[in-house]
Amino acid sequence: MVANISASDWSTDRGEAWRDSMTPLEAMLRPVNAPLIEALDLDRPYRIADIGCGGGETSIAVARSAYPGSAVDGFDISPALVDAAIAKEAYGDVPIHFHVQDAGQPLQEAAQFDRLTSRFGIMFFSSAVAAFENLARWLKPGGRFAFAVWGSPAENPWMSSLRTILSNHIVVPTPEPGAPGPFRYQNADEFASLLQRSGFAEISSESWKDKLAIGGGMDAEAAARFVLSAFSIGRLLDQSDQITARAASTDLVSHYSDHLIDGLVHMDAHVHIVTGVRSND
Repeated sequence: MVANISASDWSTDRGEAWRDSMTPLEAMLRPVNAPLIEALDLDRPYRIADIGCGGGETSIAVARSAYPGSAVDGFDISPALVDAAIAKEAYGDVPIHFHVQDAGQPLQEAAQFDRLTSRFGIMFFSSAVAAFENLARWLKPGGRFAFAVWGSPAENPWMSSLRTILSNHIVVPTPEPGAPGPFRYQNADEFASLLQRSGFAEISSESWKDKLAIGGGMDAEAAARFVLSAFSIGRLLDQSDQITARAASTDLVSHYSDHLIDGLVHMDAHVHIVTGVRSND
């Protein structure tokens, strides 16, 4: 959530930070799994790749929804996150294998997957067109993909409000438009055009809008502590003096107190579920 987070950042400290906050992060993002998996159209046994699989939450959800005879491969650039995914309990009848792999780089064998999915794991490639051209080669011709990416900051106040509040107390870097980061593909039409140029076809986008429970379900004070420790922009406060950090934290708690449902913080989110197929050309 700081300016220009890259894929290489995820291979080191960002991946390790996500692992350390993995349980509440996965609980918070879990509602996105259902519309994403539905968009994959798992109507028979398939070999499925999960790109940027993180700690394995979405890969496991896909496996539980897939037909017997399917197989799921999860790929992530972070060794720490792949280790965390491997350490999770058995997944059921559909086998899952996790791999440390930069999704922007070719596999040893291309065109081996029937389905390709990613829940927010494709927004940090340094060279987006080259990376998506590579991912198109992972799919068999006619194979289907479903990607989840964030809509605009204005429609995702669960994330953007943290930046706004911290900006009242410290200097927060501004991301460059189109640079790697969570809002890189906020414009669904521009994202569709990029995918079209990269070897995909029949591209469409559906909006998913709902409220996310911050940290999976926390009161205002716990939610503030969670976001300040889990997100890189929150850790900018570590560089400030105690008075500034306390004031920013107090403002964040006050803000979250205005968004309680049954005592827990819930805030609006908007996700683009983007689907299509690999071109047969």
